[in-house]
Amino acid sequence: MSAGLLIRLDGPVTYALPVHALTVLAVLLGLTCTLVVASLMAGSYPLGATEVAATLAGRAPSDMAQTVVWQFRFPRTLAALAAGALLALSGATLQNVTRNPLADPSLVGVSQGAGLAVVAAMVAWSELPQAMRPVLAFCGALAVAALIQGIAMRRSGGATMRFILTGIGVAAFVSALTSALLTYGQIDRAISALGWLSGSVHAAGWSEVAVLGGAFLCLAPALAAASRPMAAMRMGPEMAVGLGLRVGLTRMALVTLSVALAAAAAAMVGPIGFVGLVAPHLAHRLARCGVGLHLALSAATGALLVGAADLAGRLAFAPVQIPAGLVTALIGVPLFVWLLLRTQARASL
Repeated sequence: MSAGLLIRLDGPVTYALPVHALTVLAVLLGLTCTLVVASLMAGSYPLGATEVAATLAGRAPSDMAQTVVWQFRFPRTLAALAAGALLALSGATLQNVTRNPLADPSLVGVSQGAGLAVVAAMVAWSELPQAMRPVLAFCGALAVAALIQGIAMRRSGGATMRFILTGIGVAAFVSALTSALLTYGQIDRAISALGWLSGSVHAAGWSEVAVLGGAFLCLAPALAAASRPMAAMRMGPEMAVGLGLRVGLTRMALVTLSVALAAAAAAMVGPIGFVGLVAPHLAHRLARCGVGLHLALSAATGALLVGAADLAGRLAFAPVQIPAGLVTALIGVPLFVWLLLRTQARASL
């Protein structure tokens, strides 16, 4: 636990204010604001900071600046930040509920389930409206999560390695079904679905921002309200039962909430991998704190990570744009291997 400031009130009540964690959160938010400005400035049509500020204030220096900022760069940046925050919260929830440091929506099949549902809609039932994607993604992700939980909990109480191995196996099977749809579907629909699967926000507009923002505003407060049960779950099922928690019902509710967070992000910008794994661990490294504040730090870290990945992919080999999902995978795969080796080393002690 990070050092905090003790605040004593009249009576026996004392509050511990985690100053270090709050400072880290403020720094992350400041870096996110800086990233937004840099993202609005950079591109094939460069803009200065004063021009960006004038455009956001409604005094655009030119019609081109108005179009570039409001129709392309601003919604793209906001979509990246919102998707990163949603995926980070999903990963942090899974890791806390399962007590599994390797849990991540992209590793245990949740993102793959959402991807299969959306790809099936794009390839086989293209007449379905795009507004149905979040619903289909949630149903696909929830079905895969229920299958993994059922298999992992059948024996040994859902141990860490059993859960992660079950998730990897189910994710491979679901990915095979997705590949079959892409292989035998119509070429134009398959290309569109393949671009979506790469996890890119380059085509995100204000409609995607509205869905992602609405999902965050609806689900984040529910997750914050569940921080106390989550803290009890993190101490183990026996301790949680001793504290009066209904473990089975709480686990199901939190897993469903985690699935909804990941499904909303995947439906709009595709399955961006490893954000749910990397962001909670980075937040934990930056500041040790309680569950509620850790969720806030994870969300800020995830938003900053995907926003930076999108900006790097946009500028590294311009005019060719690298999807943000590929950039986050380059960061996440080495971290996943390191965490897997560390988990095995601890289990052998």
